[in-house]
Amino acid sequence: MTTSIAHLGPPGTYAEQATVFYANWLVNKTGIETVLCPYPSIAQSLQAVAQEQTQLAVVPVENSIEGSVTMTMDTLWQLESLRIQLALVMPIAHTLISYATDLDGIKTVYSHPQALAQCQGWLEMFLPSVQLIPTNSTTESLQQLESNRTAAVIASSRAAQLYNLPILANGINDYPENCTRFWVVSKADADTNYYISSAGASHTSIAFSVPKNVPGALLKPLQVFAQLGINLSRIESRPTKRSLGEYLFFVDLESDVATPQMKSALADLSSYTEILKIFGAYNVLSISPL
Repeated sequence: MTTSIAHLGPPGTYAEQATVFYANWLVNKTGIETVLCPYPSIAQSLQAVAQEQTQLAVVPVENSIEGSVTMTMDTLWQLESLRIQLALVMPIAHTLISYATDLDGIKTVYSHPQALAQCQGWLEMFLPSVQLIPTNSTTESLQQLESNRTAAVIASSRAAQLYNLPILANGINDYPENCTRFWVVSKADADTNYYISSAGASHTSIAFSVPKNVPGALLKPLQVFAQLGINLSRIESRPTKRSLGEYLFFVDLESDVATPQMKSALADLSSYTEILKIFGAYNVLSISPL
């Protein structure tokens, strides 16, 4: 049996690094071999699972410096058929990759918007006059560097090794404790479910909209969890894209969806929400750098 896994490409992205870790973990845990399938965007990685082009996707959801990855959240809300199987937490260390001989020779810096934001302070200090150009991934522009000696890319040291490119500066992220959380996502009706331990899941992720933007509209759903002693590890709002001032709320809970408290909470929550989606119950694995 071989499992196909979608991830943001080209090879060398942090998403691919997380996927490689997960693929190794999976084969050690279950004996199941994997094949990695790079896609041009996070949304396309998730759509690949929904359209059964792949069985799984590994996508970033949250960074400790820059917060939520909105494309992941928005796409997960739009696609009805997906569920979270596992979370992976990976440390992120950015490098500046370029053929320039020194920083003074750099005129443009390319990278994913999250990576550019995570290095904003460093860039303002050492490259205050360069043009910052966002790309679909940290590795998308690496192959252009040899023909443009005034360009640089923010990516991982692993990416530099894969493409045999020179590193001009290491550890350029603004905060040393820089981590990204990824979700392993499958179709909700997938037959195989070997990602949660026999002890159950440690987290559940949901999202909901409220019927009206009135006082207490958010308070009432949150009180449901407080009264049952269920801790929220994250809450994030995103626009519904229907009308200005209307929001969806994404919530991570430190509880298994199968517990009596969570079952009771979700039953009560339906009274205060317009749309309620349960994305999945899962455990969290920490990743060591490759």
